[in-house]
Amino acid sequence: MAAAGRFVATPSDQRLTSRLHWSGYLLGFGLGGFFDGILLHQILQWHHLLSGLEEETFRDIRVQILADGIFHALMYVIAAVGLWLLWRARHEFGAQNADRLLFANLLIGFGVWHVVDTIFSHWITQIHRIRMDSDNPLVWDLIWLVVFGIIPLIIGMMMRRGGGTGGLVRGSTAAMVLAVTVLAGGAVASLPPPDVSQVMVYFRPGTTAAQVFAAADAVDARVIWSDRSGELWALDLPGTSGAASLYRHGALFVGNSLLRVGCLSWSRPF
Repeated sequence: MAAAGRFVATPSDQRLTSRLHWSGYLLGFGLGGFFDGILLHQILQWHHLLSGLEEETFRDIRVQILADGIFHALMYVIAAVGLWLLWRARHEFGAQNADRLLFANLLIGFGVWHVVDTIFSHWITQIHRIRMDSDNPLVWDLIWLVVFGIIPLIIGMMMRRGGGTGGLVRGSTAAMVLAVTVLAGGAVASLPPPDVSQVMVYFRPGTTAAQVFAAADAVDARVIWSDRSGELWALDLPGTSGAASLYRHGALFVGNSLLRVGCLSWSRPF
């Protein structure tokens, strides 16, 4: 923590301490967690924190609610630290650009929460997805990431750099263009290919061969190829309806060409 006389200076927020900076970041991060938990866990009930875990213990709704409660308690702690730092920096409220900086940092913290949550909770650990009942959860993940992660993050950064409404409008426009591009590209890439029976399926790391064969059996598919890693598989599907269902069984990507999984170019066949 910086001492009371130690300042962090930028062209648009002269002599404002790091306490004011971090109060905005932490408050935004905590509010992002509260927003997700209250809206998705309780109001819409699209998922709980640990909905993606299939072990018998986690099927108990009391365990799911307990995990949600612990999550909210952690957000309370983060928000409380942010409020404490804000109170410690109260003598700076009258400084030029202090209000704009605080709001900008709050937006950045809010956006960072959703980026971290999407990457870690949705894609790496997969302890939950935005819509657990969706045939294509990746589309919902991307929508949430863009609207509540990327857009607030870019607007907050533009507010810190610029000052004036012109910079904010330009930042908002750039954010919307980036959002539409990412959302459209991700959505198109994640959709199962139409009228194609043989597809390439990339399963999340750690998926066993037994789980892959179980997934194939669930959609009446036939396994025809696998790479050395055991994560990239070629399946022959009886129809296009089963392709979307593979996302429910651990698939991260379903496509009809290795070109569409260029990031997996390290893969080598048996």
